[in-house]
Amino acid sequence: MTSETAADMFGEIDPRPCLLMGPGPINAYPRVLRAMAAPLLGQFDPQFTAYMNQTMALYRQVFETENHWTFLIDGTARAAIEAVLVSAIEPGDRVLVPVFGRFGHLKVEIATRIGADVRVIEAEWGTVFRPEQIEAALLEHRPKLVAICQGDTSTTMAQPLDEIGALCRRHGVLTYVDATASLGGMPLPVDRWQLDAVTAGLQKCLGGPSGSAPITLGPRMVEVIERRRHIERGLRPADGSGGGSNGRIIGSNYFDLAMLMDYWGERRLNHHTEASSMLYAARECARIILGEGLVACHERHAAAGGAMVAGLVAMGLELFGDQRHKMPNVTGILIPPGIDGERVRGRMLADFSIEIGSSFGPLHGRIWRIGTMGYNCRKDAVLTTLAALETVLAAEGFKVPRGAAADAALAHYGTGTA
Repeated sequence: MTSETAADMFGEIDPRPCLLMGPGPINAYPRVLRAMAAPLLGQFDPQFTAYMNQTMALYRQVFETENHWTFLIDGTARAAIEAVLVSAIEPGDRVLVPVFGRFGHLKVEIATRIGADVRVIEAEWGTVFRPEQIEAALLEHRPKLVAICQGDTSTTMAQPLDEIGALCRRHGVLTYVDATASLGGMPLPVDRWQLDAVTAGLQKCLGGPSGSAPITLGPRMVEVIERRRHIERGLRPADGSGGGSNGRIIGSNYFDLAMLMDYWGERRLNHHTEASSMLYAARECARIILGEGLVACHERHAAAGGAMVAGLVAMGLELFGDQRHKMPNVTGILIPPGIDGERVRGRMLADFSIEIGSSFGPLHGRIWRIGTMGYNCRKDAVLTTLAALETVLAAEGFKVPRGAAADAALAHYGTGTA
């Protein structure tokens, strides 16, 4: 017999610091981590509901929208994706999903589980859709909703959206955009582009931890959701009145956006216990970006991504995909013939404490993905990653022009001599 307890068996959590340069998650801003250490409050404490309102106001600016219903979903970015789809789609509704990577397939799966009549158009991984392709699919399939990514990190491609929202409006179709990996890193003016719903996650360009998902809902989407509003029986008056609308009840309680709107709105109708520390984190992420300025933040991501590309090309590596439509904050690199991609990733982590990503599905084992976003969208992070990758590749037998990557990156930044 041993008297050793679990507390004795397992030490305090104390992970080795790591520079997260994959496609996400990334290292959080120190200010965000400090905000998360603030004291917890009751969810209906006036201090806390004021923070909720402030967070809504901040994210309206981040999303560049006047949408009142701009708030947070407690959960990872996928939670917000599911909340929109389960709240907007009823069984039998027709949904169009343009797929150009793994996360288009995710929306197909979620919509299928809801019981939607899902129609799919696909672009080769490494490419995106032209507006006329989307319009042709709208005319052919006549969907209720189009669900599309802005940036799909699995392929590192960014879908142009400036014409898509207006195109869908002309055909009476709702537009939902998954901006998990792009919000804060590239322009996304929700109102100007006429997008009906957009969701994101903290763990990419917003520079926070995974676990809270900003969302904004336009009037057309709100109208659809309101028709399905129901109130939990335990929250109704003693006479049982006030149950809500006569529409079909939303198929998830936790992701019921109508109930979440009642919770975030003036009624403060209890739904769940808000994740206080994650709200603090999301609020601080928005404050950091808005303090820097959206345009400046987008330019910082473009500069870091461009410097990373310049360094990789100077190293003799080939980039993946149509570079005219590459995400500014994630770069795909074809693994050179004869190089063990996972061994390189392992050595980067073991020797330099730098994490870079592989990919999924048809690209698994074919490409690496390097992210330059959020707090890690910095010159020193770019240069450190390039130098480490150069060293590892040279040790693996790949002929690398030593020092060329850092020189090219510095030249892109305008601070080098090359």
